[in-house]
Amino acid sequence: MYLTHLECPRCGREHDAGVPQNLCDCGSPLLARYDLARVAGLVEPERFGLRPADLWRYRELLPVAEPRHVTTLGEGWTPMLRAPTYGARIGVDELLVKDEGLTPTGSFKARGAAVGVSRARELGIRRIAMPTNGNAGAAWATYAARAGMGATIAMPVDAPSICRRECVAAGADLRLVDGLISDAGRQVAALVAASAGTIFDAGTLREPYRLEGKKTMGYEIVEQLGWRVPDVIVYPTGGGVGLIGIHKALGELRELGWIEDRLPRLVAVQSSGCAPIVRAFAAGEDRARPWADAHTVAFGITVPAPLGDELILAALRATAGTAIAVDDAEILADLRDFAAREGLLLCPEGAACLTAARKLRAGGWIRAGERVVVLNTGAGVKYPETVDVSGVPVLPR
Repeated sequence: MYLTHLECPRCGREHDAGVPQNLCDCGSPLLARYDLARVAGLVEPERFGLRPADLWRYRELLPVAEPRHVTTLGEGWTPMLRAPTYGARIGVDELLVKDEGLTPTGSFKARGAAVGVSRARELGIRRIAMPTNGNAGAAWATYAARAGMGATIAMPVDAPSICRRECVAAGADLRLVDGLISDAGRQVAALVAASAGTIFDAGTLREPYRLEGKKTMGYEIVEQLGWRVPDVIVYPTGGGVGLIGIHKALGELRELGWIEDRLPRLVAVQSSGCAPIVRAFAAGEDRARPWADAHTVAFGITVPAPLGDELILAALRATAGTAIAVDDAEILADLRDFAAREGLLLCPEGAACLTAARKLRAGGWIRAGERVVVLNTGAGVKYPETVDVSGVPVLPR
């Protein structure tokens, strides 16, 4: 294993990667660091194509030392689909959709769960707990079950019903909360505090290894494009782990010498009903203030106070990116339009990225001829309520 230590991006303090860790004493999430010089000397990127088509093909850049601890359901290596018809309509001729809906449990959350659970298992953790807006809880409950670990999952009662069912099916201790993910987070914090160390807090960015699973989306995008970067990557941003992870992956690839210095411009997409990152970015602030009365049909990005706000904003500014909020009505309209033109039903968070790409191209921020990658972070079939069928006539027998 080439993992060397954990590092605090805020205060610079190093932490031991050989024991379970949560946040730094200063309150910041921790980042896993690797001996990239050794990796560069031993691995040629072209060799990845000879390995299995899952995220573990990048094992030298992941934090699990012993293969026996790897907990997998075949996650990763999702397709990058061209969208020429919809792309032509919005003026983005090279529009690509990275479809994470085909991962186990139906969302990109399986990547973080696979690596996070595998590393937790290796470190001797027996039970995890976490708040979730739905998909992350379903993924972590599923992978915990596969690893023989216990899981306590707290989620808002308004979360997608399929996610509740996935947790129950996986044998998790499910707690429904009448509120938002922040309210679920307080429930988990109290549970962990009262557990005398027997329950590990695996909430978003409260442990460092979920991020390592999510960063593999960045590796895959670059490898699928022939070890070249796109011009723009558009990402739905709630807790922001995926965007932070992609930025981390790009930085590692550049340090390895596998890509050139130019990085894609990253776009954080939020709903106008919950846009703390957009507000902070527009104001030039380094931290995001909590969003009051958060609500959106894109439930997965309903995060009023993301823990990783500093890292999200830093990634946007380091890549000359931007943050944009889109309305629910536009999200649902673009979801239907894209499905009718391209034959792919996106999750509402993925559809929000389409709306963002359309608006950014119309405003000139995305330029003609640029290659744009949109992340569809989950399977559209998990959100049946996003397509209204009430007007469909019922034929007589």
